[in-house]
Amino acid sequence: MDYVLHILILVGIYVVLALSLNLLAGYTGLLSIAHAAFFGIGAYAVALMALTLGTSVWINVACAVIASGALGLVVSIPSLRIRDDYFVIVTFAFQVIVFNVLNNWVSFTGGPNGLPGIPQPVLFGWRPSTHFEFLCLVGCLAAAVFWVCRRLVTSPIGRVLRAIREDEVFVQACGKNPAAYKVVVCVISAIMAGVAGAVYAYYVSFIDPTSFTVAESIFIISIVIIGGAGNLWGPVLGALVLVTLPEVLRFLGLPSSIAANVRQVVYGALLVLCMMLRPQGLIGENVFQKNGRT
Repeated sequence: MDYVLHILILVGIYVVLALSLNLLAGYTGLLSIAHAAFFGIGAYAVALMALTLGTSVWINVACAVIASGALGLVVSIPSLRIRDDYFVIVTFAFQVIVFNVLNNWVSFTGGPNGLPGIPQPVLFGWRPSTHFEFLCLVGCLAAAVFWVCRRLVTSPIGRVLRAIREDEVFVQACGKNPAAYKVVVCVISAIMAGVAGAVYAYYVSFIDPTSFTVAESIFIISIVIIGGAGNLWGPVLGALVLVTLPEVLRFLGLPSSIAANVRQVVYGALLVLCMMLRPQGLIGENVFQKNGRT
């Protein structure tokens, strides 16, 4: 039973990550390959605070929010002048920089050895220590992020974000400031990913740079694409499919030496099939939309 709960916890964490990226890429049209970097920044922020200063979970999470939000602001600045492929390259560079800092600043981040022994959080006197309790915590976080994203995309802000995705010049002609909206959505998306990283660090109690690589960013993008970008339920379905898929492959009895490669092949095949047969993803943008609501 703990194994099933563990998978569901991971699904919940990736739902948060995919929702945050969907807000940026699916609704605003800014594809980022730096989401694993924000994920890692949040995780390392709470781990370093908890291990070195022993501060409370609220202070640690606040530091994760500030750190990820500040770096999200840094990444958003190039989006004011460049877009499309050039913005993708900038976020890719940021992802590589963050990974190398985490991997090589041994005296601060532990380098390849990581940071073990992260203490469990205490929330209002409650210390989640079992898989079920962590699942409740992650479920509440995923529900809160979903609610925030829904309020954003169904508000006038959401309509402006979609307009920026379709035609930024038209948005400017309407008297709106696309730059301000892009900065705001980049910061919000980074903060959400940072909070997911904080919860992940508390759950696994050990982090190292290999959890926050370019491949991890691509995996998050895959969740959004396969689930369906521009729809809030798409990332939820995509996370459920792609996180549980490797566990299903375990029942095929594949040797451990080739199981990882088979998983990558399956991911690649799913992406190719989606692009060929259903480019809008499993749940297209217009599914579940009625009367202007998502």
